[in-house]
Amino acid sequence: MTEREDFDGLALAARPVVLFDFDGTIADTAKAILRVAREALERCGYDVDALPDLNMLIGPPLYDGFMELCGVPLEEAVRLTEAYRDVFRHTVTPEDYPALPGVRPLLSALAARGTRCAVATSRLEDTAQKMVAALDLPPFEAVVGRLEPGRDTKADCIREALRQLGVRPADALMVGDRRHDTEGAHENGIPCIGVYTGTAQPGEHERAGADVICHGIYEVAAVLGVTLDGSDEDDVSV
Repeated sequence: MTEREDFDGLALAARPVVLFDFDGTIADTAKAILRVAREALERCGYDVDALPDLNMLIGPPLYDGFMELCGVPLEEAVRLTEAYRDVFRHTVTPEDYPALPGVRPLLSALAARGTRCAVATSRLEDTAQKMVAALDLPPFEAVVGRLEPGRDTKADCIREALRQLGVRPADALMVGDRRHDTEGAHENGIPCIGVYTGTAQPGEHERAGADVICHGIYEVAAVLGVTLDGSDEDDVSV
């Protein structure tokens, strides 16, 4: 793992609040997202094999992701998003988005020592809350996502999570797997742990300026002062 030399805030392990992204950070949703995106694009008449990397859809709001991926205006991105949500709603089950290795014991250990945890995601809030609940994880104090209209960006979601928890930026940190997490966290004045779990492009967290860069949840746990035994997800110590 690497850490920015100029980071001079409170040690991350001592911060009392941790905000987690959902897709690619809490849950392994990549396969489901890519499958649904492919079906939605084909339904809307696109040659998927002629498009750039579909991983571009993992992380940002869907409208933004489709505009960037397909090079289309907002109106067309809305059409693609509606098709995507229809496919997702009818085909995706909790078995399609398991918790990433290490997530469950990490959350249990943080809760046991009194660290407050919440989710701040670019998913629509209602969908995010249902998906989190289906995973049967240690409880989060809040699950905050996008609202249409009114809460549009990752920074908006992080800001609302801080408000719901009643905490200052100096008390919190963000953990996320895409550049949008770092950008949204920094817009709110909080540091971000950028974690490579398979969706971010090489160098993405470095370019975004993540304060600490980790390769997997076990390294995130170490930054947060939690030791996970890789041979047994239920074996944790703090």
